Amino acid sequence: MRFGGPVEPGRGFVLHHVAQGESAAEGSMRIGEDLAMTTTRDILEDFAMGRGPRPAMLALGYAGWGPGQLDNEILANGWLTSDRSTAPRDEIIFGTDNDKKWVAALRGMGVDPLLLSPSAGHA
Repeated sequence: MRFGGPVEPGRGFVLHHVAQGESAAEGSMRIGEDLAMTTTRDILEDFAMGRGPRPAMLALGYAGWGPGQLDNEILANGWLTSDRSTAPRDEIIFGTDNDKKWVAALRGMGVDPLLLSPSAGHA
């Protein structure tokens, strides 16, 4: 289980695989080609009983942004974004070793975390 942001800390979300070509279940929001996020009670109960889709990750709570806030944070270099990665995506998303996820994601983008600077700039 993961804990998200401070908004509704008791609200559960399950991020899980959906087979390509398969439609996401009612109450699910498809994310890309093969992921979905589901908040329905039945999937939360299935997850708690060890049933349901695999791999999957349960998170409680979430963070939210106001209109344009996330765009402005990205423009201010508050986020590191990439459209390519060689990192094993499923291991980063669903893996249990949280301490290694950040480094694996950066290395998958070709970034050595030891070379990051605490100062932001614009290239």
